[in-house]
Amino acid sequence: MGLNETPSSGRVHIAFFGRRNTGKSSLVNAVTGQDAALVSDVKGTTTDPVFKAMELLPIGPVVIIDTPGIDDEGTLGELRVKRAKRVLNKTDVAVLVTDATLPADRAEEELVGVFREKNIPFIVARNKIDLAPGDAGGGLSGVPSVAVSAKTGFNVNELKEKIAGLVRDPDSGKRLVADIVRPMDLVILVVPIDKAAPKGRLILPQQQTIRDVLESGALALVVRDSELKETLAKTYAGTGGGRPALVITDSQAFEQVSALVPDDIPLTSFSILFARYKGFLESALRGVVALDDLRDGDKVLVCEGCTHHRQCDDIGTVKLPRMIKTFTGKEPEFVFRSGGDFPEDLSGYKMVVHCGACMLNDREMQYRRLSAEDQNIPFTNYGIAIAKTRGILARSVAVFSGS
Repeated sequence: MGLNETPSSGRVHIAFFGRRNTGKSSLVNAVTGQDAALVSDVKGTTTDPVFKAMELLPIGPVVIIDTPGIDDEGTLGELRVKRAKRVLNKTDVAVLVTDATLPADRAEEELVGVFREKNIPFIVARNKIDLAPGDAGGGLSGVPSVAVSAKTGFNVNELKEKIAGLVRDPDSGKRLVADIVRPMDLVILVVPIDKAAPKGRLILPQQQTIRDVLESGALALVVRDSELKETLAKTYAGTGGGRPALVITDSQAFEQVSALVPDDIPLTSFSILFARYKGFLESALRGVVALDDLRDGDKVLVCEGCTHHRQCDDIGTVKLPRMIKTFTGKEPEFVFRSGGDFPEDLSGYKMVVHCGACMLNDREMQYRRLSAEDQNIPFTNYGIAIAKTRGILARSVAVFSGS
């Protein structure tokens, strides 16, 4: 991802649902103005959800999602329907595409019920209106709709306007650090550059945090962990720009950074910042207590929101489990999941430890958290778990006490 691109987690996720052969993919292409989805007259052409990041006026950065038909049949069809419905967990706005030449059916009515249950804003697009005599088909009683034709372009712009009107601003009033620093404050960001660091770039949490520091009018000073001691000696002594107001570190370096940063300087991590930004800091703090009760053989689910090449000393699969084993003195069983692979049934797990979720949108993250809470499974995140194993949890969240 380029530095100027909006990450997927910051884009509005607009998903198109419907029965097979209602023209979902054709309508996706008409709305986006490009061939974002494969189109065919054969039922069931879309076999897996298709994600397309793009700019869509008048909304801005979005992710358009084309899903398999909700009426697919057979063993494979059931799996496709399940995948389509899983998309609901990350959907900000839903478009139910119906066939204007046919009456609505039970599957469509049930899907509308799910939209309402999950509090997902939605609109019904009655497609193929160019073929529908009398403009009578495809509607559902008491449900807002717009008649469209993907083939002729009729009312496609109106549909886009209606979709835009349903978009809620998930980031309204939310900031990573701007509410805990002041203009001209010095913020030191500790970014280890080791074999796990991507070549030639900073990872997304670091990029976004730097941007938020700058937007707040504060001063962002980015250093490696190997230069932190000398940097603090200069700044803390008042010879390098003033006393730091905050130090933010990669969680992997928490222990050594905490040892170097004086107690009167607030300290936290990128991962903990994102737990707060994504709205699950309090849940994560409650959930991390489960580490105190881990026993040999307990299953711990370790989840990452993205997929990436695993390094030999990977944080999620190697370092974090090692820290937990050392802290507890136990031998729990660790199960690893990444990307969209989040299990629905969590009953077999003692706890869930999630990454900072920088690549997941708010709805997806809240679904995962609530799924764990509904099943009474403690839910925490990497940064908070690492801080607890290092005995610095209270210090790492103290900066938020007044925010």
